[in-house]
Amino acid sequence: MKKIITYLTTHIRSDFNLILYLAVASLLAITITFNYIYDFEDSIIDAYYGQEIRFVWYFLFYAFAYYSTVLIMSLIKRNTQMLTNTLFWLYSLVAIVIMSFDGGFHYHYTYTHEGDFPAELSDYAFRCLSNLNSLLTVFLPLFLFYKYKDTQQNGFYGLSAKASDLKPYAWMLLIMLPLITWASFQPDFLDSYPSYKDSGADEFLHVPEWATALFFELAYGLDFIATELLFRGFLVIGMVHILGKDAILPMVVTYAFLHFGKPLGETIGSVFGGYILGIVALYSRNIWGGVAIHLGVAWLMELTAFMQMLRQ
Repeated sequence: MKKIITYLTTHIRSDFNLILYLAVASLLAITITFNYIYDFEDSIIDAYYGQEIRFVWYFLFYAFAYYSTVLIMSLIKRNTQMLTNTLFWLYSLVAIVIMSFDGGFHYHYTYTHEGDFPAELSDYAFRCLSNLNSLLTVFLPLFLFYKYKDTQQNGFYGLSAKASDLKPYAWMLLIMLPLITWASFQPDFLDSYPSYKDSGADEFLHVPEWATALFFELAYGLDFIATELLFRGFLVIGMVHILGKDAILPMVVTYAFLHFGKPLGETIGSVFGGYILGIVALYSRNIWGGVAIHLGVAWLMELTAFMQMLRQ
């Protein structure tokens, strides 16, 4: 825990600029308010589900988040060097294209809901594949970029074989447990959680329900690893040689946009969580701590939701 606090204090001392942070906070406040008043992500972008134009919508959506933040930083710091850096445009566009591909990917729906796929399994398979898709939409393109284009030697964007000390993150999860438990009693919590839904797949497959639930939760967890790899790995560790510590704020705003379809409290929490995990990734050059926190929070939310359902 001491090491994490050191990372945070070191970064804030060197990076904090009141005008810049207020400007970025204002951007987040305006866009979050707009989204939750007009339900932009759910009602407008998702209205194109199943159409290729949705990739374009997501590209514009995430590009606005990322480049608006970069522009604010450039103007306030009076430093436009990043805007003329070819590598900056290459890396940032690769990231946004991957986000758009992942966000707009819909082909698993066609596979599971059309043709000869068993109807009893279609909903369950769709939900599992919605998380396993990240193998194709995030892991594969990042690995190909890393292998054939990236010349850095930082490991696979912080997903190195050598894990960091995870004890501080276990303490952080323990501290967050009461907050997650409190959240599970809120009216809209069970509208979103648990992500696993009983679809009768266990009966069709003749297996206990815990087996289908376990497989889903493992697939669900994989998607969070992909998120850490893209946001803290690629957008922070992967871009540190271009932006240095300035890689964090654009990542945080874009990460908040990723949560626009989720409950408001979760979106607001993603701003602070993304900022802290971004700093840890920047100074440790490792994303395993972020993976531990992300998976821990996700699975604790699933667990508390299951317990609420049992209680009711």
